[in-house]
Amino acid sequence: MLLCQSFEEELSDPYFLSIRQGVENHCKELGLDCAEIYRLSNLNLEQPSINEELDGLIVIGGIDTTVVEQLSRKINHFVYIDYSPNEDEYDSVIIDLKKATNIALDHLLKLNHKKIGFLGGDQTEHTKKMKRRNVDERYLAYKEKMKKMGLYDSKHEFIGDFTMSDGYRLMNVAIQQGNLPEAFFIASDPLAIGALRALQEAQIQVPEKVAIVSFDDIEMAKYASSPLSTVRVPAEEMGNVGAKLMMERLMGRDIPLKVTVPIELIERESCGAMKR
Repeated sequence: MLLCQSFEEELSDPYFLSIRQGVENHCKELGLDCAEIYRLSNLNLEQPSINEELDGLIVIGGIDTTVVEQLSRKINHFVYIDYSPNEDEYDSVIIDLKKATNIALDHLLKLNHKKIGFLGGDQTEHTKKMKRRNVDERYLAYKEKMKKMGLYDSKHEFIGDFTMSDGYRLMNVAIQQGNLPEAFFIASDPLAIGALRALQEAQIQVPEKVAIVSFDDIEMAKYASSPLSTVRVPAEEMGNVGAKLMMERLMGRDIPLKVTVPIELIERESCGAMKR
């Protein structure tokens, strides 16, 4: 496996940890030897240290193909998880971020919220020489939906990093700005947990004053100060599917497959639906 996150980043975002564990567990079930785990942060791109005798490489996260090709010129089989750089050449396992965003927003709109804010971050793509920050698909879907509904207001969007600390920081910015939205779609559970802390300190009740729907459904989401309504992503199953795709490649499948895993909305207290 080749991971875009460092060990510390992975611990702070259980989404990627669950994907890796899904790969490892299913490899054991399939009889595959998951021999090496590489982290991009520990590799020297000028002198690649990946074992080129490996049969295949499962790449987790936004790592550009130029990096992979430079690191491993002799490895023939690649599976990407949570990223699809070229669906005509590589297997990949992804989620439909636009659909997930629309599910969250439709739920908040159904609860009669009109002033809906967005907390999120940029997607990071690792290239040969740099990290390229790309606009997140969830933000684009939020903007498109809200404009379509005639409800878009740029003052209600806040972009940072996908961390608890930035969720806390961004929500404090929103609070200090005033005219706080009555609801937020927050693009990850760690961001939402940090945002909840900021709202709690400001004595702004969730969901009475601000409703929240987030994204991921990590284990911590159900134990937050206001248990999070969230779009569940089957992260461990994404890892399972990635291992299956690799096995099929090793068994001789030639055509690339792109698998989109299903998502679902999990209702808890933070959106206010249960109280209503």
